[in-house]
Amino acid sequence: MPSYDFSDRVAAVTGGSSGIGRETAIHFAKHGASVVVADVDDEKGEDVVSTIEDDGGEAVYVHTDVTDMDQIEEMVQTAIDEYGRLDYAVNNAGIGGQQLPAGDLSEDDWGAVIDINLNGVWRSLKAELEEMVDQDDGGVVINMASVLGQVGFENSSAYVSAKHGVMGLTKTAAWEYAEEDIRINAVGPGFIETQMLAEGGITEDEELRAQIEAMHSQKRLGQPEEIADAVMWLCSDGASFTNGEALMVDSGFTKR
Repeated sequence: MPSYDFSDRVAAVTGGSSGIGRETAIHFAKHGASVVVADVDDEKGEDVVSTIEDDGGEAVYVHTDVTDMDQIEEMVQTAIDEYGRLDYAVNNAGIGGQQLPAGDLSEDDWGAVIDINLNGVWRSLKAELEEMVDQDDGGVVINMASVLGQVGFENSSAYVSAKHGVMGLTKTAAWEYAEEDIRINAVGPGFIETQMLAEGGITEDEELRAQIEAMHSQKRLGQPEEIADAVMWLCSDGASFTNGEALMVDSGFTKR
């Protein structure tokens, strides 16, 4: 694991109870940051906090539904109340949604994915920016996008649309807040071995898994730690001239 110094810094991670969010929260703590773990799965969220504390880190869990602005504001306020500031925010909460052609999706199915995966990122960004603008030294925001923020994918129109929107939001907000010393970037993971893929039937179906793996140059699924490492770099001083970027961590998935 590369070494970064996030001592005396504070990070908040939505969707922090599992998968990429869990590993990102743990990585922040390993590098010295205090971490606000935000999610709707209280049991798993508290487990992440316990894992961090058992390793000597500092973390707190807060129940956060990203469709609820009040809960997101409470997440940010928790960072201020517990640790005095907010330096890094990773807007990672998301769902896969129904796997159907666009015309077969119900309006409710479409709306649920857009509300969490796109509107939830915007709500989180809005609350985080309000705090970071008031700080003397700004901050860094990472929005979790996807390879499907750059390409289409059958039976995933709502997810693809939301992730394309996250890319556009990131690029625009990066310009809007650069003078406030706030950097805003996105990470675009390839297919990562997480609970979301398991729920979609990809990791358990050997034939489907092989098809998905073949879409990546290294012929495997990515691991959550590999995405967390990318987030750490984007938050570090080593990425000080990186802003408005959509960093694809996808084993060449989008390069064909």
